[in-house]
Amino acid sequence: MATRVALLSRDQIDKLPDRAREVVEYRKSGLSLNHIQGCPLDCAYCIRHTYGLWDQRVPRALMSDAQAVEELVAHQYFQPHVTPIQVFNRATDPFLPVVRPHTFAVLEDLDERELTNHVLVITRHQMKPEDIERLNQLKHIKLTLLFTFSGIDNKEIEPYPSSVAAESLKLMSGPARRRYRTVLYWRPLVPGLNDTPEHLDAAYQLAQHADATVFTGLFYRDEIAEYYKANGLPEPYDETARRKIVPETLEERILAAFGNTTPLFRKTSCAVAYAHGLPDYNGHIGIPELCDICPLSQLELCRNAHTQPSPERLREVAARLPEARGLVVVDITERAAVVSGLETEQPRYYLQHALGFQVHDVRHPHRERRHGRANIGWKGETQDE
Repeated sequence: MATRVALLSRDQIDKLPDRAREVVEYRKSGLSLNHIQGCPLDCAYCIRHTYGLWDQRVPRALMSDAQAVEELVAHQYFQPHVTPIQVFNRATDPFLPVVRPHTFAVLEDLDERELTNHVLVITRHQMKPEDIERLNQLKHIKLTLLFTFSGIDNKEIEPYPSSVAAESLKLMSGPARRRYRTVLYWRPLVPGLNDTPEHLDAAYQLAQHADATVFTGLFYRDEIAEYYKANGLPEPYDETARRKIVPETLEERILAAFGNTTPLFRKTSCAVAYAHGLPDYNGHIGIPELCDICPLSQLELCRNAHTQPSPERLREVAARLPEARGLVVVDITERAAVVSGLETEQPRYYLQHALGFQVHDVRHPHRERRHGRANIGWKGETQDE
């Protein structure tokens, strides 16, 4: 019998930070399920810093897997067969030995409900040959395994070696016939840390095993910067940002290293959609400079699925959510709908996935060619909005 994660008491849960108690949360690439929290891998840049969970290294459960799945599918933001789902992507690794039974339980529960939603599982841990057979039993969900690989060899920043994720990606990509898809999640890319020609070539070679590759930079939030300073780690940037940082020259070097022979994407949803032979569920195709590296076949698929909603349609979908009824449609173009009146990001993600069309908040404009990233490292840019 596999060892399972200890269940917290009600009193212990009540003492957690507010955001840690939020088991279901909408993040950009999907509705995120995180009823297990705690990770011993100690990546210095981990998003757990921002949830008040950095010191929690032993995985613990806030509820049972069955309760968690029920909370997910009953959530106001969940749309059957539409909403992309992420499992354990915020506060633990889904294939830690003690967590993996829970990961399988969640995936199998979702599949038994005959849901066809995208389900994303992000890991840097060791996969096993028997995982291939078990995951191939899933008949309905569109499962994607995203293997986080950085190539960072500074053990103070990333103690757990990237070579494990690399081997797991090769293992899980091996079978010619499989129901799930594999993505090389090449991140975080940081200038001066893992961007030498040797690093770029290693990622290129590894990408040959994956169904698709997505590259992205570092979330360098205030809490993470404070941790770097307190522990004497080399600070990658002089300032923090609410968006991921991918300097312009770094992107240029990445694109040059890959050429146009290997499927490479700037956005997670684009890589996932391509791997499954489907149009991007985030509707990025409206922003042509974002898609200029995509395979031609994928561009055609996305263009055919792209429908610009009317202001009335946008308001109709927003009316389903109490917190979105104050929505104001500022503008709609082929690129995106620009809105105001939303207090948080989560309703915006709901609208984006319901419509398959980009929805931007007027307070946080997307600058041309920056692709929704921080301004740091881009020519002629002022402080991030």
